[in-house]
Amino acid sequence: MPQPKARLLTDKPIVYVLSGPNLNLLGTREPEIYGHDTLNDIHARLEAQAEKLGLSLECRQTNHEGVLIDWLHEAYVAGAKAVLLNAGGYTHSSIAIHDAIKSIKVPVIEVHLSDPMKREKFRHISYVGMAAAAQFAGHGAESYTLALDAAARF
Repeated sequence: MPQPKARLLTDKPIVYVLSGPNLNLLGTREPEIYGHDTLNDIHARLEAQAEKLGLSLECRQTNHEGVLIDWLHEAYVAGAKAVLLNAGGYTHSSIAIHDAIKSIKVPVIEVHLSDPMKREKFRHISYVGMAAAAQFAGHGAESYTLALDAAARF
């Protein structure tokens, strides 16, 4: 794996905000569980918060597991301060994402809108959480802002 390089586009520390499958449907997908905010709404609030915290954000969403892994590696190579990761359903199934988190030297914070422990039993296992530095779940969109505050302290 290549060694980390300094980020050239900004002098602010960068935090990657990575979202997994189905999060592109936030706002319309099961709003009784996930709320009415879209992912763009959440990103806009995070951008404003990041500005106050002196951070730069790189916000991305994909429905593909390998792309999330590539972005985790990219965050490491870019010298990111932290990664906020909502891996969606991959949280409960992807050993590959677990291994990717363990292979990089960037703190990864697991983020969930709902509380997986209060949902179906299959959601109680988090392979992401087994490798993550911290977790924020069950606070709706506020889970992201809490996670960004924590990332600023790393």
